[in-house]
Amino acid sequence: MRIVAILLFLTIGCSHAPQKIEYGVEVCNFCQMTIVSKTHAAQLVTKKGKQLKFDAIECMLHYFRDSNNEANSAIMLVANYNQPGEMINALNAIYLISPNIQSPMGANLSAFNSEEEAAAVRNQHKGDIYNWENLKAKMNVESHPNHTH
Repeated sequence: MRIVAILLFLTIGCSHAPQKIEYGVEVCNFCQMTIVSKTHAAQLVTKKGKQLKFDAIECMLHYFRDSNNEANSAIMLVANYNQPGEMINALNAIYLISPNIQSPMGANLSAFNSEEEAAAVRNQHKGDIYNWENLKAKMNVESHPNHTH
């Protein structure tokens, strides 16, 4: 019986489910600014279950650049620009960098659920569309965590 209780505790304690961002309360794990933008936030959960939350997608990318630690991520989420507060898979999202849509840290970077959604917003606001790998290249983030410059 004790073994079952211990296993249950370990399973609950090491949850890889993302926790909801408390906007206006929590601070960015990269830049330490308060997370307020429901259209530009990001978060990741490490393979060990650690929750990291960011006020902007570019902060998560800078975190990867500085820590060289993307491979240790279990879940990577970004805010869906068209649905404020909804988080979508960062690897599948389509990104728009537009000088006419300001993000909290100045990269003017927004995420969308589909290429069609990103293209529709680009038609109104101009800019360039990227997938995750192209975005990392643009932001100088290594795709392979053990690769050195």
